[in-house]
Amino acid sequence: MHEMSLAVALMEEINAIASQNQVERIQEVELHIGVLKQVVPVVMQEAFNAASIGTPAEGALLKQVAIDAQASCRSCKNIFTPEPDNFLCPVCGQGLIDILKGEEFILQSLTCES
Repeated sequence: MHEMSLAVALMEEINAIASQNQVERIQEVELHIGVLKQVVPVVMQEAFNAASIGTPAEGALLKQVAIDAQASCRSCKNIFTPEPDNFLCPVCGQGLIDILKGEEFILQSLTCES
C-alpha cells in the first residue's frame, strides 16, 4: 500500500507549511494525482486520515483531483492518452514515448485557519 508512504510524505510537507505560517488548523487539502501513480482514492483517504492524526490537518477534507495521462511519441510526435496497459503510439505503433502528464503528486492548495 504505497498510499501510506505518500500520505506520510504529504503530512511532512503540510506540517512544515503549517509551522512556517503559524497555522493552527487546516480545513481542506487539495491534492492533484496523476493516474499513472496508481493511487486508489479510498485508500489514499484512509492513509491521509491516519497520517493526519495529531496534526493541524486532522479532520481536514482531502480533495483528490485526478490528472489524466498524456504522452508524446518520439517517432512521429503524436500526442495521445495512453491506455492503462498500452503505451504504444496509436498512430505509428512505436513504444518510444515521453510521458507529459499523469505522474504528478502535487499538494495544490491548503485552506487554513490561523
